[in-house]
Amino acid sequence: MTVAATRLPVIAICGTTGVGKSQLAVELALHLSKTAPNRAKIINADAMQCYAGMDIITNKMPEAQRHGVEHLLMGFKQPGEQYVVGQWVQDSMKAIEETHKQNKIPIVVGGTSYWIQHLLFPNRLSQSELHVPAGPPELSEDVVHNLASLPPELLDLFSSLPDHPPSASDDPTLALSLHKLLSRLDPEMAMRWHWRDTRKVLRNIEIVRETGRIPSLIAGEQSKERVKARYRALCYWLYAEPDVLNPRLDARIDEMIETGLLNEIKEMRRIATAGSNDDTSNRDTDYTLGLYQAIGYKEFHEYLTTQDPSDRLFHESVDSMKHSTRKYAKRQISWLRNKLLPVVNEANTEDFLTPTYVLDATELGESWRSRVLDPALRITDAFLDFRELPDPKGLSSAAARLLNIPRRPVDPISVLQARRKIICQTCTTDPEQPCMIEDGTQWEAHRTTKVHRRLASKGTRVQMQMMMQAEKQAERRMKRKTPQAPGSLGSHLPSVLVK
Repeated sequence: MTVAATRLPVIAICGTTGVGKSQLAVELALHLSKTAPNRAKIINADAMQCYAGMDIITNKMPEAQRHGVEHLLMGFKQPGEQYVVGQWVQDSMKAIEETHKQNKIPIVVGGTSYWIQHLLFPNRLSQSELHVPAGPPELSEDVVHNLASLPPELLDLFSSLPDHPPSASDDPTLALSLHKLLSRLDPEMAMRWHWRDTRKVLRNIEIVRETGRIPSLIAGEQSKERVKARYRALCYWLYAEPDVLNPRLDARIDEMIETGLLNEIKEMRRIATAGSNDDTSNRDTDYTLGLYQAIGYKEFHEYLTTQDPSDRLFHESVDSMKHSTRKYAKRQISWLRNKLLPVVNEANTEDFLTPTYVLDATELGESWRSRVLDPALRITDAFLDFRELPDPKGLSSAAARLLNIPRRPVDPISVLQARRKIICQTCTTDPEQPCMIEDGTQWEAHRTTKVHRRLASKGTRVQMQMMMQAEKQAERRMKRKTPQAPGSLGSHLPSVLVK
């Protein structure tokens, strides 16, 4: 019996927003239930759908369309409550274990591919992300030494970190101070993150406080372990071509507005400001926490808070939400291709594979059945029965293109070194807010931008002017040191010839 045969199965469905992930999950569950009643359960892997209520803004599948299939980890958190990857991984592992005990198949579905990756491929999260710290940790010698060398203002900051990541635009001073603090605690990790990425910067400082260890050293230890799959998993990536998907996303937002999106956002605002008598307090809502990260909440802020909402402002809010949604879908594709697939390839061995298939969901209607549902049903049945599976790249032209990626190291240290940020001295017009660019292809692309070339040209002219001024000043100093009579040639003759 192979190693794979001893592990129980998990099916994972990921992809961009608006491609039909939930629909496929339900259809798979109903198909599996033909052989045994309620044979499958769906486990939610969408960071926004974990929250109670607000079904429109989070795009939850209506109860009627679930056809009685049980959905776990959905709608059980409150809007302002923080729920992070480590907590979800632990909860999902428990849900999968209970599902397996009932001889049922867990189907993990959602657009938060980062969560799915850490569920399927473990040992890449710090212990503080997996467990709530029990108390103050024992500090390593490195941390003790680095803390002792901190100036008073940074030591005070370490002792009283902000509860939430500050906005780099609204509070650049605090954002830069946090990055300086991380640079003193862990220079290697600080070079990985832009000072504006306050969420990651603050999180790494919190890891120091929670574990008593330096994050880059933790990453080094993790890098010594090969990526291994936690489950015998089958992965589906639902994909739609952007030029077809984007209009579909726009139309869905229009439908969300027609069915009561603004009423949900108003209710979210009411919850966010409950207990405050200050009507302007809602302007301080942290859009990086909990359900308030949902696309639409921030985009309609100005329209819902102005005293005189206009049609123009409404349409601008709608356009902003559509733009944010399209950008989010683009980021999801990038994550799947550049993050998840390399990890899958790294984890695959001759004895243990995580088969991953791209299903082309560009066209709906009859194409959905022929390009998505029927292939998924055939592959799922073969996977569960340990039969031979088709070549993932042979499923469609989209699959061949998207799955054709170069192999790259995925261990934390290699990623840390490959994603280092460097300061562009040319584009740093304010030393207090340095321009940081990722080394490598991004840096080479940055050097060719109009802004960089213009500033570089301007800097060259300034340097030339400074050099010319310095030369003139030197000439004037030399003349003051060697005075001579006007028109005299004596100073230009050898001293022996001067009478």
